[in-house]
Amino acid sequence: MSHLVDDAGEARPIWPVREAEFPAWRSGRPPAQQRWLDSAGFQFRVGRHLLLPAADGTVEGLLLCVGAGRDPWRYAALPAEAPAGRWRIAAPLPAAEANDAALAWLLGTYAFRRYKGNDKSYATLVRPETADRSRAERFARAIARARDLITTPAADLGPAELAEAAAAVGREHGAAVDMIVGDDLLAKNWPMVHAVGRASARAPRVVDLTWGDAAAPKLTLVGKGVCFDSGGLDLKTAAGMALMKKDMGGAATTLALAELVMGAKLPVRLRLLIPAVENAVSGTAFRPGDVLQTRAGKTVEIGNTDAEGRLILGDALAEADSERPLLLVDCATLTGAARVALGPELPAMFTPDDSLAADLARLGMAESDPVWRMPLWPGYRTRLDSKVADLTNSPEGPMAGAVTAALFLQEFVPYTKSWVHLDTFAWNDKVRPGRPIGGEPLALRALFALVEERFAK
Repeated sequence: MSHLVDDAGEARPIWPVREAEFPAWRSGRPPAQQRWLDSAGFQFRVGRHLLLPAADGTVEGLLLCVGAGRDPWRYAALPAEAPAGRWRIAAPLPAAEANDAALAWLLGTYAFRRYKGNDKSYATLVRPETADRSRAERFARAIARARDLITTPAADLGPAELAEAAAAVGREHGAAVDMIVGDDLLAKNWPMVHAVGRASARAPRVVDLTWGDAAAPKLTLVGKGVCFDSGGLDLKTAAGMALMKKDMGGAATTLALAELVMGAKLPVRLRLLIPAVENAVSGTAFRPGDVLQTRAGKTVEIGNTDAEGRLILGDALAEADSERPLLLVDCATLTGAARVALGPELPAMFTPDDSLAADLARLGMAESDPVWRMPLWPGYRTRLDSKVADLTNSPEGPMAGAVTAALFLQEFVPYTKSWVHLDTFAWNDKVRPGRPIGGEPLALRALFALVEERFAK
């Protein structure tokens, strides 16, 4: 059931009021409602809402305290907290704010339902006149799919299931989807993907989705698809493994972005590459000290088997870069160092392209889906040097871990100028309106805004 409808019917009003407007708005309400506000001790605070009674004692409407400017989450708490039934926003909204309201309402009804029922009832919003309902529903579906994938335990979401989820999205939009599985990865020159995934009973694979006119500008997305990361022979602690079902959050984010691009029919030649593996422990696991061949022809000494995400991304980025796309985006839950630096809500952005960095930072702020630029500092490149190979995957020492990981990836992108790497947490670690604890495709809305601005407008 959709909780966003076009037919107003009988719908109660939501009055969005800013702080500067509140005294005048309050004085314009019926005396009984003014007394109700006083008796409730109501004080204006952004995000607060209050039901207001009609003369007959029923609910007439709902006051919502909103801040200045655009806030895509301001309506997200209402579907669960307002009484069931239909509601309408009793104020004209600019198109961007109307779209935000529609999406926030839909995401306010989201819950991860795979293993536990949800009998909660939700209120319904009448689509604001300037909102694009189809767009809001596309975003809600893509975000919900990504959240579901990230939150699903690894027992039910291994490389095969992640690959099938990507293939299902491709089929919905008429994309071509190729898969390279198991030892075929060696035959087709994906050696690092094979090495990382070969210890698992669940075969590693690469998903290669293409869509759109072959002559259109190339947009390529790469997502880290480590469906569970034990750390390999450099085994993580129990606490370190606790959330490693989300180590495919980069893949879920890029899949959601691909879904949005195809759904909007943007004029691009889209390619999505997802190396999907489980980093497990067995007698066939790759070892510290091993030297791996790569798709790019470089060799990599393994300093730590728990630095596996950059390995599978290296092969995928080398393939992506070989086509020199106009824009190349990779997303990965890559380093704890990025979380130490920026916390769970800010993906770290690395790019050599200053214009791309400025655009994505600007759009992230506009969408309330921020990213934060960190440096591809060339002075740290020597930390990747190995005595026996071209590179090491794990420089010694605890410092600049997110930077050296990004520098490692840059070694596999020698040709594409507009490349951006996002090191993301892909998880909500606290409950906020529209954002329950669980998987989250951080920066998705910012990335789509970037793609739309560059290719559609």
